Amino acid sequence: MSGHNRWSKIKRQKEAMGASKGKLFTKLIKEITVAARLGGGDPGGNARLRSAMLAAREANMPGDTITRAVKKGTGELEGVHYDEVTYEGYGPGGVAVLVECLTDNRHRTAGDVRATFSKGGGNLAAEGAVAWNFHRKGSIAVKPGPSEDRVMEAALEAGADDVVAQGTDGFEVRTDPAHLHQVSVALERSGLRLGEQRWVYLPENTVKVEGEAARKVVKLLESLEDNDDVQNVWANADISERELEQMGA
Repeated sequence: MSGHNRWSKIKRQKEAMGASKGKLFTKLIKEITVAARLGGGDPGGNARLRSAMLAAREANMPGDTITRAVKKGTGELEGVHYDEVTYEGYGPGGVAVLVECLTDNRHRTAGDVRATFSKGGGNLAAEGAVAWNFHRKGSIAVKPGPSEDRVMEAALEAGADDVVAQGTDGFEVRTDPAHLHQVSVALERSGLRLGEQRWVYLPENTVKVEGEAARKVVKLLESLEDNDDVQNVWANADISERELEQMGA
């Protein structure tokens, strides 16, 4: 979503101030647990687990907390079984929304997500109604410092698809989802300092929303993210940087 990176930055600032670090840790622990359950506890052979552990370290999660989450996933420690569920819906202004969840109770989560959409001026949609408008990509954050030319050269040599400048936040390198790890390793070897590495959903088409509609969309997305069962929320809203900055002020 255009402006989505600004929205993500606002969320990270709140997390850094402790306002929602507990929720962030909960989501990261669940992702590590599920990744270990599905692909084993060795990050060297489990790309999803490796990405989740890197995200946890980037959020300054204690190492013993990460280790316990892995062991719960592999069965070495007792843990909760989470199912992966994706919901699709529409927000104010016809904005398409994907909601990725990890839940131990599908009925509860479905009811909560449906209620959040309804309260936020949107509605749940049938499976496949909006998913067609999103494509999966690998996303690698490059920390500020190098020039765009240097990042672009390193990214192309690593086999990445694109580089997006993020101003004072550095750069985002986008790649084929299956090549996320090998591209990140190549970027590190080139001397770049990397941040978050993950899989994202990017919209094929966007919907421009302004004023009150934009505020309602952002409120809906934040309300969905506040649900402990929700891991990620993706939308195709096109909201200006100026409006997002005003909302985050």
